[in-house]
Amino acid sequence: MRSLVGVLIGAALLFVVYYFYLKKMPTTDEGTAPTQAISLTGVRSDLLQIAQAERGYIATNGHCASLDELISSNSLSMTRTERDGYSYILECSGGEFTAAARHLPAPAGSPIRYPNLAIDSAMQVHEIE
Repeated sequence: MRSLVGVLIGAALLFVVYYFYLKKMPTTDEGTAPTQAISLTGVRSDLLQIAQAERGYIATNGHCASLDELISSNSLSMTRTERDGYSYILECSGGEFTAAARHLPAPAGSPIRYPNLAIDSAMQVHEIE
């Protein structure tokens, strides 16, 4: 009888672990497909790299640079200015900058969406229109 109670308690613990850790997968951006999580993580990482390179360039040279200048000066290790349909745009004036990742809208009637993301000199990635 004791062994049966032990098995039941063990099964209950395994169920709790399964329910809270495995069943609840992390959610990505609202309205996006789960398969987009990898692409969006890569886009966020690229935006952070662009922002860090721009901050370093401004600190060294006193003015901001275009995306092509960052790549050609080896301040940025990226070789492409796009990823999985997202294209990167860098706008700057003085010591302030905004790097954006934009994707073409999803086809009409599609259940998924492609969020446009941006990062500014505050180093926070956020969704834009």
